[in-house]
Amino acid sequence: MRIRSARRSDLRLLQDIERAAGEPFRTLGMHSVADDDPPPLDLLESYRRAGRCWVATDPLSATGDRPLGYVIADPVDGALHIEQISVDPVAARRGIGRTLIDRLAALALGQGLTALTLTTFSDVPWNAPYYTRIGFRVLHERELTDGLRTIRGEEAQHGLDRWPRVCMRRELLPLQPSAPAPPPASVPAPESASVAVSGAP
Repeated sequence: MRIRSARRSDLRLLQDIERAAGEPFRTLGMHSVADDDPPPLDLLESYRRAGRCWVATDPLSATGDRPLGYVIADPVDGALHIEQISVDPVAARRGIGRTLIDRLAALALGQGLTALTLTTFSDVPWNAPYYTRIGFRVLHERELTDGLRTIRGEEAQHGLDRWPRVCMRRELLPLQPSAPAPPPASVPAPESASVAVSGAP
């Protein structure tokens, strides 16, 4: 799996991913969520130009460098807030969402931010229960920052509070320097040896 910055040529594909990712909500009777328009191109372009839109691709698959999922994020109150993350259902259960979020966590740490945050539906299996499994926790009302309260207010105006929603947070711990590895045991090398090195993006 490869995570890269979005390109302008990707943006219509991201809208297609968003439409496809909305369809499973229809099975839960959440038709207005399924029918919601994807982010407009000018909004996606503003995230792309700001360097806050990333896509996941699989260069080794038939889709090549075509995006299979994407994420956009904003800094909010000392955290990196996941504004939207979507994966094409045809590529579900391949760890794409988790890979995107892990890359965001690394980027946020590099920017001195302390956490990832998001808002999501509490009772949708692939929403809050999924995020709980990958390290997020539900925030109590008293824990919400001013920025998160503003986001929740905008969501309520958009009608998303027809179903229970929560704010969630995943703390980011600075990477600790690892202890030096012990020297390898001395092993006689064969007279003719070759070393193969392989890597994945």
